[in-house]
Formats: sequence, structure tokens, C-alpha cells
Amino acid sequence: SISGSGPACNEESQLISTLFKGYNKNIRPVVRPEDKVAVQIKLTLTNLISLNEKEETLTTNVWIEIQWSDHRLAWNASDYYGIEIIRVPYNTVWLPDIVLENNIDGKFDVAYYANVLISSNGGMYWLPPAIYRSTCAIEITYFPFDYQNCTLAFRSQTYSANEVELILAVGETGDTIEWVDIDPEAFTENGEWAIVHRPARKLLNTRYTPDDLEYQEIMFNLVIQRKPLFYIINIILPCSLISSLVVLAYFLPAQAGGQKLTVSISVLLAQTVFLFLIAQKVPETSLSVPLIGKYLIFVMCVTTLIATNQIVVLNFSLRSPSTHTMSHTIKHVSTGSNVQFAYLKMIFCELTLFVLPLTAVLGDGTSFLGHGPTGGRNSTANLYKSLAQAAPEIKQCVDACNFIADSTRQQNNIGSEVESWVLIGKMIDKVCFWAAILLFIIGTVGIFLTGHFNQAPEFPFPGQSKKYAPS
Repeated sequence: SISGSGPACNEESQLISTLFKGYNKNIRPVVRPEDKVAVQIKLTLTNLISLNEKEETLTTNVWIEIQWSDHRLAWNASDYYGIEIIRVPYNTVWLPDIVLENNIDGKFDVAYYANVLISSNGGMYWLPPAIYRSTCAIEITYFPFDYQNCTLAFRSQTYSANEVELILAVGETGDTIEWVDIDPEAFTENGEWAIVHRPARKLLNTRYTPDDLEYQEIMFNLVIQRKPLFYIINIILPCSLISSLVVLAYFLPAQAGGQKLTVSISVLLAQTVFLFLIAQKVPETSLSVPLIGKYLIFVMCVTTLIATNQIVVLNFSLRSPSTHTMSHTIKHVSTGSNVQFAYLKMIFCELTLFVLPLTAVLGDGTSFLGHGPTGGRNSTANLYKSLAQAAPEIKQCVDACNFIADSTRQQNNIGSEVESWVLIGKMIDKVCFWAAILLFIIGTVGIFLTGHFNQAPEFPFPGQSKKYAPS
């Protein structure tokens, strides 16, 4: 043993010099070659930095805690001035070569190689920090009301399961730590993602043998739920408001087809911009379509249908008797009894206009038929014949009035038919307006309700009722 009278500044250096005399860091710390080195692993998450959906990459800031035992570096503390723990550089001792298997940037190791703590009983404790960029398969079906299950897989880079046994760390109470640890004081919450589950477990790949490096892995899972408020405020709400404007085009007159199409095409262009923004956010995959992408396609289809409907309405509204013939059924439906009443009223006005002046000319009350005042009960043809014989000038006046009446009647018929086509366009507009309103509301609510109910499962792994969380 070392005498207690030595200089205090040299106590630890004397211990290290003695421990590492003849020590070989390239040899596993086992007594027999067939023995295994048990390596405990614990992961502490300090910051979930980001999840890049486009690149399918999860970036995390973690502390990876690795513990094992090296009997060659054990000592009796009472023989070495009561020193219980020493710290040595990482490259002076044997390391289990634990790396992140599913990294995406080629950086398998840690960010900073901290010192290794050695206890007097030979226990080795290494706590290096790391910023990992790992692969994470993105499920975009319910984007932006989605949750993701990302995994960090660790294994030894050079030692098989027959040489190094990877196990989950054991806590101070003796319980296995089957979760990703989070220090409330050091953890920084992510503004876009909320951690729902964080289980940890050891996985044995039975398709390999214990001699293969891929046989054993320590898996740390992060089941995270997206906070959709950002997308609701910046994408969904503006898109819904702009898309609803196309329905207001029905309030324009039926003949204003140009203005209606301008509104529809402007809304369609705005929807295309939103679709382009979503395409830049989600991965370029053909396996599924994101929920917000389905909604944009839906409102674009509704806008296209409305634009098509407006063209049809414009076609009906601008028809005239010279270009289209209105069938009797359409005419009956569009005009109805009001038009028939107008015709009867017009005929009555003509009779009043032309018969009463003729009666006034015959001041003595003598009829052109020679029958006195009772001649008005005879037919109009006899009256017209008597009028032609007695007063040819009046007969010409009557002919002119009849011609004017016929022309007016014909113009009224043409105008009435044009108004009927406009009325048909208005009827189509009104029906399609309510149909578009219902389709827009039902489609919007139906699509986003499916996303609202897409919540992370109660348990992290299917078929298990264990949450893998600290009690």
C-alpha cells in the first residue's frame, strides 16, 4: 500500500499510475473469454429539437448514460487515501462502442467525449452528451392532426451479444428504467410536438444469431403528438375562408357570368398556392395523401364544379328565341299563370283602346249594322265589315292599330321568353347555391373530424397494456 505521508496533490496520480500499470484498453474486461460484459444504457432527453417531415429526420439533444464493470480498475479506497472515484479520459479505458444505429448524417458517435468516472469497486460510468439526427418514418395520413412514432436504436459497433450484453439501466430502487428519462429542470419543451409515450426496451432480432452485431438492440421510442394550432391559424383557416368566397358568387346576377368566373378562378389559384405550401412540407410519398391535402383537393373540386355550373347558368341566361326554342314544358314551368294573366290583360286593354273610340264616333247610338245600340252583340267580323262599308278611313285606322297591337304582342312574347330563360338561370343558381353550401359544410366538417379523432394510442405498443412510464 501507499503511505499516507505522501503529498496530497499526488494522491490521485499515484492511484491512476498504479491502476493503469499494465492495463490494455483493447481487451474486454472479463475474467474468462466466454464471459459477457453487461452494459447498462439509459437515455436522458433534454430537448426534442425538431422533426423534419420532408427529410423524415428526428433531431434530439440527449445524454446517453453507459455503465459497465471493469475488474482491472478496482481498488481498495482505504489504501489510497480514501479516494472513491477518479476521472480519466475516455481514450484511456475500454469502451463498449455504443453507437446510434439509425442515424442519418453519418455521425454514429457522441458530440463530446467526456471523461469516464471509475468507482473503487470497478464500476465504470460514462455520460457523454449527443445531438442525434435519426431516421423517423413519417405517417402523413392525418397531417396536421397526426402523431409519430420515432425510434432511437443503439447497439455495439464491434461486439456481438456473446461478448457484450446490452441491458436497460437499473435505478436506485432496483427497478429497470424502461423509459426515456426526462429531467424537468433541464428539458426544453418543443412548440410543435408533445411527448405522449417514451418507452424503452431491449429487442432481440431472432433472424440473426448471437454472433451477429444486429442480434441485440436497445430501442428508445418517442410517440409524439403534433400541436396543430400553427397549421389551423396559418393554413386551414385562411384556406377555408378563401374557399367559402366562391359560394358568394351565386349572389351575382345570373347574366354576370364573367364576374362569377373571375371569382371562381381567383379562389382556385389561391387554393393552388396552399397546395404548393403543403407539398413543400410533407414527404414526397405516394403511399398516402395528407388530410389537409385531401381537403384542398376537395375544395378545389367544389370550386371547379361551381365554375362549371356558372358557365351552364350563363348559357341559359343569355338565350333568346332567335338562338334557342323553348319547349312548352319549360315555358309552362318558367312563366306559369302570371304570364297568362298578362296576355289576358293586354287583350282587354286593346279592346278598350279601339272599341270605345268607335262607339264615341257614333254619337247618335246607330250601329254600323243598322240595328241600333243592340248591334254590339253581333260578331266582331260583322262589325268590321260594316265599318269598312260605312267609313273606310276608320277601317284603315283600325288596321293600323291591329298591326301595332300584333307587333307589340310579338315583342312582348320575345321579351317574355328572354325573361323566362333568365328566370331558369336564376332557378338553377338558387338550387346550386344551397347544394354548394351543404357540400362545402359537410365536406369540411367531415374531413377535419377524422383528423380530430386521430389521437395517439393509450399504450405505446399494440397488444400491450403497459405504458413503460415512471410511476
